[in-house]
Amino acid sequence: MPEISEASFTERIHSDHDLVKHLGDWTEAGRFEVKARHGAAVLDLRSPGLPDDVEIHLDMDRAMVKLLVDDGTAVDHWNLRWTARGKIKDSRSSATGSMGAKTAGRRIHLSGSATNSEIRIHRGGIAILSAMFSRAYVQDVRHAHRTGGVPTIDDPTRGHQS
Repeated sequence: MPEISEASFTERIHSDHDLVKHLGDWTEAGRFEVKARHGAAVLDLRSPGLPDDVEIHLDMDRAMVKLLVDDGTAVDHWNLRWTARGKIKDSRSSATGSMGAKTAGRRIHLSGSATNSEIRIHRGGIAILSAMFSRAYVQDVRHAHRTGGVPTIDDPTRGHQS
């Protein structure tokens, strides 16, 4: 049987009237399916274990998806269908510009549909703060203190350094 690589694996995230957070170095998948209805999902995409091209298929209805990314990440939302109201909030919209231009960082491709929904893109320091203001970060700090390690939720690259 052929071996399936992690990059071809699809992570499925479902949020129905709920808040779902995936922080730190939580996956190496290159594809994501996010279904959110009257809920919110937070995806940390700053891990160096992720591929350079990430595909996210969205199915959103009155929902919010927050993406935590690095400063150099380009976000392509050309294939995202909007019905009713909705928007993408990105403090650095110039980084989401033309995907035809060669970018040095990771590229995230958004597709699917969003109805009365919002996508928030947090970069750099704001992404770090978003990860730090979570229950998972407090648990990570406590665990790091007990074991003599360092927390990785705020900076997923720490887990990959040697």
